[in-house]
Amino acid sequence: MPNPFALQSTFEDGFSVIRLEGYLDAHTAPQFEQAVQSELDQGRTRFIVDCEKLTYISSAGLGVFMSFIEEIREQGGDIKICGLTPKVRQVFDILGFPELFDMCANREAAVQRFAESPLGKGAES
Repeated sequence: MPNPFALQSTFEDGFSVIRLEGYLDAHTAPQFEQAVQSELDQGRTRFIVDCEKLTYISSAGLGVFMSFIEEIREQGGDIKICGLTPKVRQVFDILGFPELFDMCANREAAVQRFAESPLGKGAES
């Protein structure tokens, strides 16, 4: 039986909010990639990826974040990741994602981080 995955993409208060649910792996990563690309195609560069209901992420899923971050930041935007469960957060931590991305407790915290530093973590260098 395949592992369930769902993705919901909305535009709220100037942010592209992508909610991920279930298993983000090699089979489902293209859906996530397509959602990000669709938002970029519409000129949107401020992303909040809500992982509250994400139960698993593979290297393919993590690769989607990495494949877009440079392009998004070059356009003056950023990706904030929020709502990670401890199990999924551990994967992000092991791979050093907190050094590259803002990891926020929830969507409200992600919005606040955009207000504090609109250019994101990589902007200083």
